[in-house]
Parts: sequence; structure tokens; C-alpha cells
Amino acid sequence: MSAHATNFEATGPDDFKDAAAASTLSLAGGEQDALDMARLAAGHDAALNDLMERHAEKLFHYLVRALQNEDDAEDLGQETFARVFRCRASFDAGRKFSTWLYAIASNLVRDRFRWRGRHPQVSLDATNETTGNAFGESLPEQKPSPSETVQAEERAKIVRRAVATLPEKWRLPLILFEYEGKSHIEIGAILGCSAKAVEVRIYRARQELRAGLAPLLASM
Repeated sequence: MSAHATNFEATGPDDFKDAAAASTLSLAGGEQDALDMARLAAGHDAALNDLMERHAEKLFHYLVRALQNEDDAEDLGQETFARVFRCRASFDAGRKFSTWLYAIASNLVRDRFRWRGRHPQVSLDATNETTGNAFGESLPEQKPSPSETVQAEERAKIVRRAVATLPEKWRLPLILFEYEGKSHIEIGAILGCSAKAVEVRIYRARQELRAGLAPLLASM
């Protein structure tokens, strides 16, 4: 393994978070992704940094929304790109890179959910408050009053907790569709199911959220 690859694998969660924060490029560069994967497979390890610059930010936010914990999101973000590096030679050039990337990340999320199931003392309430309004309503541009700010933050917290209680098979399609802007077809490719199954799971997730949130939000 080259020195550059060794340096990448030695990086920690903070390095992934820094790359995410620095990312300002569009995810629409499918051709550039394919080129960078070809470069990576040919031994140009710096191509991994280019891929991270384009994709780390959105991937990090997806993982935060899915896991409801920034530390876990950073860990799995690092592991996702480490797996991209390890599997660089087997990447299917006919497949969209971002679909493959999210499939790797989603499999890691599922593994983490199973781990949590075996360790129930680890609470989903451990979510870092810095995730902001990931599942809440956007705050108005006009500066809110202190009471409005408190209410908006409480509403966002309620919604995040409600989403966190959804079964994984409903939660991930909902996040990928509503927040990542993925189509039903691409979500199916990411999660390994049909587009129709994705549609049904999103519908059921929305039903569950409406039923659970209506009385809570109405009382605020």
C-alpha cells in the first residue's frame, strides 16, 4: 500500500468531518466520479481525496439523519471511504458512483442498527444537538422571539425522535427520498429492493409519522 493510502487509513473521524465541512462541489459530476475511480484503481491514491471533496458533506448529513448521532456518522463516513479504497479495483464502471457509495454507507448503517439492537443501553437520545433542524421545520428568516426559538427547537427534537423510532426499512428510504433527493429507482439500487417497494416503504413511513406526531405537535 502506498504512503498516501496509509496516511488516509490513519486518519480519524475529525478528518472526515473536516472534509465534509470543506466540501462545496456539486454531486452531479458522474463522469468525474468515474474518472477518479479509474485513477484510484490505477494507483493514483489522491483521487480518493477528490471523491471525498465532492461527496463527504452530503454523505455525512445522510449518516447523521439515519443514525441520529454525529460520532457514529463520522465513524461510518470514514469506514465508507475506506471501503471505497479497498474495493477500488472491483468497482463497476457502469454503475453510478454515488449509488455505490450510498449502498456501502447504508449497509454500514444497517450493521450499526443491528449492533444497537444487541446493546439496548445505547440510547438514540444521544444525538448531538449540533444536528440542528435536520428533521424539523426551517426557522423563519425573520429573527424569532425567544419563545418561538424554544418551540421550534422542541418541535425539531420531537420530529427527530419520531424518525429515529421508525423501522430501518422505512427510515432509510424516507431519508434518501426526502432529504437526499434520490429517486425511487436509485433508492432501490442503494437498498437492494424494487422501486415499488421503496414507494410503499416511504408511504408507510409517512403514515407512521403523521399518526405519531399529530397529537404531539398539536399540543405545542
